[in-house]
Amino acid sequence: MVFHIFLLIKDTFYIEQAKEKNVLTKMFWSLTVFFFYYIGRKYDPRSSVFQIQYFRTSVAYNEVVTVKTPAFAESVTEGDVRWEKAVGDSVSEDEVVCEIETDKTSVQVPSPAAGVIEELLVPDGGKVEGGTPLFKLRKGAGAPKAAEPPKAEAPAAAAPPPSAAPPSPPPPPPSTVGPIPTTMPPVPPVPAHVKMNRMRLRIAQRLKEAQNTCAMLTTFNEVDMSNISDMRKNYKDAFLKKHNIKLGFMSAFVKAAAYALTDQPAVNGVIDDTTKEIVYRDYVDISVAVATPKGLVVPVIRNVEGMNFADIEKAINLLGEKARKNELAVEDMDGGTFTISNGGVFGSMFGTPIINPPQSAILGMHGIFDRPVAVGGKVEIRPMMYVALTYDHRLIDGREAVTFLRKIKSVVEDPRVLLLDM
Repeated sequence: MVFHIFLLIKDTFYIEQAKEKNVLTKMFWSLTVFFFYYIGRKYDPRSSVFQIQYFRTSVAYNEVVTVKTPAFAESVTEGDVRWEKAVGDSVSEDEVVCEIETDKTSVQVPSPAAGVIEELLVPDGGKVEGGTPLFKLRKGAGAPKAAEPPKAEAPAAAAPPPSAAPPSPPPPPPSTVGPIPTTMPPVPPVPAHVKMNRMRLRIAQRLKEAQNTCAMLTTFNEVDMSNISDMRKNYKDAFLKKHNIKLGFMSAFVKAAAYALTDQPAVNGVIDDTTKEIVYRDYVDISVAVATPKGLVVPVIRNVEGMNFADIEKAINLLGEKARKNELAVEDMDGGTFTISNGGVFGSMFGTPIINPPQSAILGMHGIFDRPVAVGGKVEIRPMMYVALTYDHRLIDGREAVTFLRKIKSVVEDPRVLLLDM
């Protein structure tokens, strides 16, 4: 090695006509080339030939990592695993490998890196807690993204239209055996038994607890939707232009409920069965019931008492979008002092909602239908909606419940009541 260093330095100084700065430059590059060849390569003294020593990085690509269950919220202790991938499947980074269904929501578990599923450590439907090992991933090249097909180039000249072919004769009618055509595809059998997911089980448990615990009573009223419909019709374009969101009827009922809850604090309260005390809240967090394929969820709009119509519409839109994408977190549904359920989106005309414990009341909205009503001694056709308030009679008396529902009716029928604080 010393001998070769000497040769490199000797060659550098060999050029007699070189200037001093050129000599220094040649020395620098000669030493650089020397170290380049000796670092990461090995020298064979028998042949005076440099042999390249390749460094392999396959160990890093073949690293196997164990992915664990993410931590749950404080109110959730366990969940059921539903696998989206199987052993041997290629996954890209952040691709969902499984979902963990809890009694409140579903938690998606993405792949931390691109690779191949090496082993599933929990069976499908198995129970897991926070930190439980879920699967093993062999890091490497994940599933490649599908490339967009190349766009076809426009032809240089339009091809002449093909000659018209004679129309083909109509197919013969299918032969039948008895009343059933032989060409009819077989109908897939419907499964007789389907396992209830954890969310559905929890919903059933909570509804039954509400029936067994609360002394539920329901009062009804009807709302003339003429004024709120005209307001929405007149201002929907300007509202959309300014706030970049549509104006709906839900925001009016949410704001009316917050106004009525402030006026009747018992409806916003709750009974603490442990201490036998009534807890009155000085804030209004309204849960809005949203139907999903996995069951009913109730995300919460917080501090509604300080929100306007635009704020409420934006909050409803955000929560609804998260619910449709199955991205609701437990924190989105924790709490809530009052619930609104809108069965009208499915065409419901009348119904009695069930309290969402530990709350003390729930408002049920229904469909808007044209009905004949008496207005000023005359019969007119008006867009009407039935509303229902189910409340816990242990805490809320009939006078408070009826007053609460009439307050909602007055605000929705004439939103100017909010401005005048009537």
